[in-house]
Amino acid sequence: MKAAILLPSLAGRDAVGNDALAMARLLRARGIETRLYCEHASGVDERTWPAAELPDFAGGPRDLVIYHFSVGWPIALDVLRRVRGYRVVRYHNITPPEFFAGTSRVYEAACARGRAEIPDVARLGCELYLGASAYNTAELVAAGVPAERGAVLAPFHRVEHLLDAEADLRLLDELGDGARNLLMVGRIAPNKGHVELVDAFAAYVDGYGDPARLLIVGKTDPGLASYTEAIRARIAQHRLGERVWWLDSVDEAQLKAAFLASHAFVTLSRHEGFCVPLVEAMALGTPIVAHGSSAIPETVGDGGLVWDTTDPWLYAASLARLHADAPLRNDLRDAARRRYERTFAPAVMRERFFDLLEPAL
Repeated sequence: MKAAILLPSLAGRDAVGNDALAMARLLRARGIETRLYCEHASGVDERTWPAAELPDFAGGPRDLVIYHFSVGWPIALDVLRRVRGYRVVRYHNITPPEFFAGTSRVYEAACARGRAEIPDVARLGCELYLGASAYNTAELVAAGVPAERGAVLAPFHRVEHLLDAEADLRLLDELGDGARNLLMVGRIAPNKGHVELVDAFAAYVDGYGDPARLLIVGKTDPGLASYTEAIRARIAQHRLGERVWWLDSVDEAQLKAAFLASHAFVTLSRHEGFCVPLVEAMALGTPIVAHGSSAIPETVGDGGLVWDTTDPWLYAASLARLHADAPLRNDLRDAARRRYERTFAPAVMRERFFDLLEPAL
């Protein structure tokens, strides 16, 4: 038996890339020869092969092919039609194009192409369709995947590496100046709700008058410059000035310092297929306040405060309550840690991964 993992691009410190690399490591640890096939690779110490060559390696009836579906990629559909073994579609979700309307025609078109492929992927009749969340799997079933072929496995992550990392002491010191730090981690993109987040932060500052700071951790994209400018304009409108810190490119030590120094992790994201930073917050003990869109309620479970509205004053009141109510804060931290250990810890996920692949293995 051989195994092949297929994805358009493989990048270090990327959620899809981390998931694919973890699967490769686990399969190799079981003694299965495993290769990664992609068009581009960067920031990884891993040999890759061209997608067109995959059937020559793992195209037989006893082989395993796992396709990480997160963008439109017709090459993958062709490859999956050519192989004869156990085929798994790993669906990470594709952002609906309307989130990029008026911001980027390029991203809007790319998302439209990707979502147009969902029915095509469903019609392939693969042996297993593996969503990163029940929200994702439900999309595939709605597109025609038989429910009995759908399953859920949270994405593999690097949270244990984050737990073991040394926090950046300089950043910890800077953030430990008495201000209440509120943290958001995620790509700077329209579906992530940063403008609404700034509104909620402004309500917190206006309503409760505390020394407060909003940390926005996430990489800006030149192709989404108008969205970045919209966030900056909203910050200026609320006269928040130096209260908002942008941390564009952070290493593991800086990310850990940001979590440890923050009094809450806050997200008003409007579309997520899973949201790995929520798991990082659970593991590191940063209380969560979140907008319950898409897969977020499923990921958080009982490990945070989740609201079905984006009313900024509700988030402001929630953050003030978290600060004032130590028992609530500690209860949420305990619940989040339990959820991490029971659902998202590496050993738990490894066991589920192999249970789901048992028919192939």
